[in-house]
Amino acid sequence: MLAVIVGLLCLLGGRAVRSQDATGSRFVCNAIPPGAEPGCGYGPTGNRVQSSSPVEDELRNTIIQLRETILQQKETIVSQQGTIKELNSKLARCEAAADESSQGKARGHGSRRKEYGKNTMGDLPRDPSDTIDQLGKTMQSLKGRLENLEQHSLRLPSSNVSAGGVSALTPLPPELRDLLRQRLGALETQLLRKVAELEEEKSQLYNETAAHRQRTESALNSLLERITELEKSNNAFKSPEDFKVSLPLRTNYLYGRIKKSLPEMYAFTVCMWLKSSASPGIGTPFSYGVPGQANEIVLIEWGNNPIELLVNDKVAQLPLSVSDGRWHHICITWTTRDGFWEAYQDGERLGTGDNLAPWHPIKPGGVIILGQEQDIVGGRFDATQAFVGELSQFNMWDRVLRPVDIMGLANCSAYMPGNVVPWIDANVEVFGGASKAALEICEDRAFDS
Repeated sequence: MLAVIVGLLCLLGGRAVRSQDATGSRFVCNAIPPGAEPGCGYGPTGNRVQSSSPVEDELRNTIIQLRETILQQKETIVSQQGTIKELNSKLARCEAAADESSQGKARGHGSRRKEYGKNTMGDLPRDPSDTIDQLGKTMQSLKGRLENLEQHSLRLPSSNVSAGGVSALTPLPPELRDLLRQRLGALETQLLRKVAELEEEKSQLYNETAAHRQRTESALNSLLERITELEKSNNAFKSPEDFKVSLPLRTNYLYGRIKKSLPEMYAFTVCMWLKSSASPGIGTPFSYGVPGQANEIVLIEWGNNPIELLVNDKVAQLPLSVSDGRWHHICITWTTRDGFWEAYQDGERLGTGDNLAPWHPIKPGGVIILGQEQDIVGGRFDATQAFVGELSQFNMWDRVLRPVDIMGLANCSAYMPGNVVPWIDANVEVFGGASKAALEICEDRAFDS
């Protein structure tokens, strides 16, 4: 601006000289008094010389306006410099306060962050679902704290004072707000990643648990199969026939079952050892039922009635007595010819008879049950008809044995397994709490006697 003014002055001086040369006159320059406005209207004594030239007046006004403009711009520059200094001071105080606040909060909340870090990034709880819920709550809490900190807690005091004497609060600078948002986003991303990792760990844990459960079940099944094999094995007892079946309670669910069925027969002999002291009546030592006839062959002592033999639901009373709690050997023979039957106890024939279902063949394909009377094939047992005691050496033949053979079985001088149903461990299964145990019947019987 000063260069412009000097240029104008030189321009005016040049024009004046040229004008003087043209008219034959000249200008005389005088000193300008201090504080006076620049111009050429002053005499030798310093007094203002009045000029009536319009060009000079116009130039003088222009110079005055330019001078005023320069002064205003100078004042504006000074004011802006003060403002810049004030802003720099405020910015320095804001930065210092922000650093102190961050350090203070780091010291004041260090234990809390440590606790949160422990809950979210340290040792995981045993249940992954609880960890995921805790991480979600922690993330929401941190977001709320940071948002609240941004809106209220982290407002720095300004140098301006309100009319009430209370310092006004200046919002955080945009750069600091952006930094907080970035850190919040990074924290949220980190927590979400941790949640995803925990979800994956939870899935892997579930798969491992399922696999472990499957392995456990497989091991248990193998163990059960092994136990079943041992129960069925011939090595379970000293000999496959040296065992007994125990039926200790009068119920409708304790029983044994012979796995083999019978062919069609026109005669049979059934022999067994039994021991019972139940009253009234020992119950049903065995029954054989076929489709359409549940009482195909039954041996039963029910209530105060004598022991009865049923063939095709026809009844013959037998003169046997075995309810003294001692081991007894009994044999029953029958033939379809005239329905002739015989009853042996301890090797001695105690009774005979005929007309028991004569000319009726024993039907095949049925079920032999030890200890229960069948109302339908293989089931619908009646507890009042259940056998209570112990059974052993149940053998069945498809012919009538000779008395000498029956005596040999009774006095343990002969061993002759049934050709239709032999008494072996693998051929007998028990249910409902019935049990099998080792027994050498001849030694046990000798001890009882």
